[in-house]
Formats: sequence, C-alpha cells, structure tokens
Amino acid sequence: MANPKHRTSKSKKGSRRSHWKLTLPSISECPQCREPKLSHRACPNCGYYKNREVIKMEAKKS
Repeated sequence: MANPKHRTSKSKKGSRRSHWKLTLPSISECPQCREPKLSHRACPNCGYYKNREVIKMEAKKS
C-alpha cells in the first residue's frame, strides 16, 4: 500500500481543493405569477409548469 513520503503542504492542498466550491441553484421567474422558482420544476406558488397546470392549487383563504 502506498504511503506519502512527505507531508502535503497547505498550498498544494489548497490548490487541489480550489474547485470544490458549491454552485447556487438557478432561479427563474414563473411566467404565470412572476414568482421566483427553481428551473425545470413546477411553480410552488401557482402550480404551473410549461404553461400547464400540473399541481392543483386551492384558492387561498383570507
């Protein structure tokens, strides 16, 4: 089994890990209700996806 002969320096370790960053999810605008929503998902506010209602949303009671 291979073992490292020398300790990995902080800069070498940091260079290797420099691409581990997280990316934010892409948020788009719903064409029906203009609320922000995740791309390629039904709108949680109105229930529409690609100009079709895919989730039945009941009217909000006030």
